[in-house]
Amino acid sequence: MESGDLRIFQCVAQEGNLTRAAAKLGYVQSNVTARIRHLESEVGTPLFIRHNRGMTLAPAGEMLLTYADKIIGLLNDASRALQATSTPSGPLQIGSIQTAAAVRLPRLLAKYYSQYPDVSLALATGHSQMLIDQVVGYELEGAFIGCSCDHSDIKSVDVFDEELFIVSSPALSEHELTRKPILVYSMGCSYRKILEDWMLLSGVHRPVIMEFGTLEAIISGVASGMGISLLPEIVIQQQIQSGMLHKHTLPEGMNRMMTRFITRKDAFVSSALGAFIAMLPQGCDMIASGESLVDNSSGRTLLHGK
Repeated sequence: MESGDLRIFQCVAQEGNLTRAAAKLGYVQSNVTARIRHLESEVGTPLFIRHNRGMTLAPAGEMLLTYADKIIGLLNDASRALQATSTPSGPLQIGSIQTAAAVRLPRLLAKYYSQYPDVSLALATGHSQMLIDQVVGYELEGAFIGCSCDHSDIKSVDVFDEELFIVSSPALSEHELTRKPILVYSMGCSYRKILEDWMLLSGVHRPVIMEFGTLEAIISGVASGMGISLLPEIVIQQQIQSGMLHKHTLPEGMNRMMTRFITRKDAFVSSALGAFIAMLPQGCDMIASGESLVDNSSGRTLLHGK
């Protein structure tokens, strides 16, 4: 079983379509088809279920994908380690929940880029569970999430302590809030979980849920009176001051959320990632608690989480 075949298998599994996978990999489709068939022959069982909409993983494929993600992640990690320099440079892939990306990160990223212009930083956004999965799967080197994470392969540091409010259009009164749909991201969003818990506490067991893909869409929907949502105060300050939105307090114990930065415990930490962590409000704690080992000859840092 070769790593090249595993990379092709992983891409087909992610895309669910041979044509899209071939285009993404830069291969002709016949080559991708042949490599998948060769891999299935090698393991002795079908890895995909073929249908007219594309391909979905068979049970054996689901199992193999778990190992393929780890193997490819480790190979990419090794490549970064071998190419590392003491001066921050090269690619750095970071993830973030949308609220932090919209408000907290622009200034931090601008400061980072001004100091380390040779780093090619890419920022992906998503909900917390998706970001955790991507860090675990070596797709991201680190991510800002809006929940605690007890995954055995993950270490985290507290970064931003946010105060949360239910937000509505100014026309809604307090007693009307629970009658409105809740405007949220997809499943896995930490804000959604808190808002659903609050609705349950208020006696609403099955609230009407409307899912949106962006923060801007949620804010616009709330302002129009479509429904209510839950957001950190820092995100909605301007809309509150302008009278576009109205905020409502949550019960004690539900009204705060800690944004955390996570990395894999066993992952190679490049000079680019190390410099980024050092810029975080509690970044030095993350490095210190990781028992960092520095190879002065290469500038490499490897964090072994406790």
